[in-house]
Amino acid sequence: MSEHVQNADTENAAAEKSNVEVSVNDERAQRRARRQALLDSGINPYPIQSEVTAHVSELEDRYANLENGETEDEYSVAGRVRAIRNQGKIAFVVIEDYTGQLQLFCRINNLDEASWDLLGMLDLGDIIGATGAVMRTRRGQLSIAPTRLVLLSKSLRPLPEKFHGLTDREVRYRQRYVDLIMNPEVRDVFRKRSQIISIIRQHMEDDGYMEVETPVLQEILGGANAKPFITHYNALNTENYLRIATELPLKRLIVGGLERVFEIGRQFRNEGTDLTHNPEFTSMEAYAAYSDLAGMRKLSQELFQDIARRACGCEAGHEVITFQGTEIDLSGEWRMASLSEIASEVTGENLSIDTPVEKLREVLDRFDIEWNVEWGAGKLLFEIYDELGEKSIINPTFVCDYPAEVSPLTKRKDDDPRLTDRFELVIKGAEYANAYSELNDPVDQEERFAAQMEAKRQGDDEAMEYDYDFIRALEYGMPPAGGIGYGIDRMIMLFCDQPSIRDVLLFPQLRPEKRSERTAAE
Repeated sequence: MSEHVQNADTENAAAEKSNVEVSVNDERAQRRARRQALLDSGINPYPIQSEVTAHVSELEDRYANLENGETEDEYSVAGRVRAIRNQGKIAFVVIEDYTGQLQLFCRINNLDEASWDLLGMLDLGDIIGATGAVMRTRRGQLSIAPTRLVLLSKSLRPLPEKFHGLTDREVRYRQRYVDLIMNPEVRDVFRKRSQIISIIRQHMEDDGYMEVETPVLQEILGGANAKPFITHYNALNTENYLRIATELPLKRLIVGGLERVFEIGRQFRNEGTDLTHNPEFTSMEAYAAYSDLAGMRKLSQELFQDIARRACGCEAGHEVITFQGTEIDLSGEWRMASLSEIASEVTGENLSIDTPVEKLREVLDRFDIEWNVEWGAGKLLFEIYDELGEKSIINPTFVCDYPAEVSPLTKRKDDDPRLTDRFELVIKGAEYANAYSELNDPVDQEERFAAQMEAKRQGDDEAMEYDYDFIRALEYGMPPAGGIGYGIDRMIMLFCDQPSIRDVLLFPQLRPEKRSERTAAE
């Protein structure tokens, strides 16, 4: 393509965008004028009171068998105007509430003068209330025949005509309110998200777990390896972190005798965004005294299968869902495989914690994976799995036997202290849960905290800090315990078949909006 044509295309696109903006601004000016006309005529376009006695879905269920004709049953409904068709002495208005759309069959003889006049001042997007009898038209359309209309909120900005399927997804994420108005399937995703979180809570409570809340502001960074957000607490003149995990406070509660606890809450990690990461995200961590890794496997399998049945309609024993075109079988007993087993499968080499460092480096070089000369066999083996092995997994797999170097809070295995009693639940190449048989030896924990502090001094800004109070808690004695953390947003992606974490967060993190991109009046 020639430079001349490219420039012409760019100019045409800019002109088209400019014309759209002018058109929108003209429409906004007209709507503001209609707002003022309403005020001048004594009508408040934003009244305090409103009445709703039924929603659309309720009426559809209640009058599913209604024949053509009008009932004496009167209701007050409200919703956003999605269509207006005026035919002289009759007008049809389609309104939408959060459950569906309903037609208002407006007749001049049924409405008072103020209500009929209001019809001529309505715009698409206005929110109105209507009171009248339920009826079914000759064409079979369930409707309300209103005797009274009231404007509840005047819309000053026109709804976009082509927001559905908009290619600029960032606009949809940034203006989520418009996305929700225009795309019912988006509303469905977030209804399902709410349902899934409710299922999780109920499942945990039915299994004997108590929901608790721990601080978001923390003095000491711990519970995970991640770069934090730092904030200043004025009253005490101290630096604080937004939490990166809830692990250490929850384990203090296990010390205190609360044998089964869980928390669903926001975590904050100062990192970039991609399809599965957002700096602000939701996790659930759970800890059970006198349990272990086997207990966490059982919890995970039963929880995911419960969600599949109750949120996705799967039959018991056949919990199969589809995620981005791939069938995922959640039923039955899930596979358990060691990290070294997965690494061996994807490289064609027989790899383990006993493999010489030189051999592991050769494998990393063969696959163009960077490594550090200070890394031992455990860290090198983990990098092979992390870069190659995880994405090869489709159906749910508990990947276990992680090296101690990458598991600072986990108990070492009795038969090989170089490995830890830990698993990650991986489904279709992504981690959904991370579980441990929790470390409860305060001396061992001291040594691991010290190693983390050394890593921090060497420049690792994701390393944990030394939590003296947590050591003190462990010295009082923590019972053997199993612990697990779930990425709730990723779970929602899986069960709602959404490709990006931004599609399951109502307000995902975005770059700051440039002034030139704003469409609000300055």
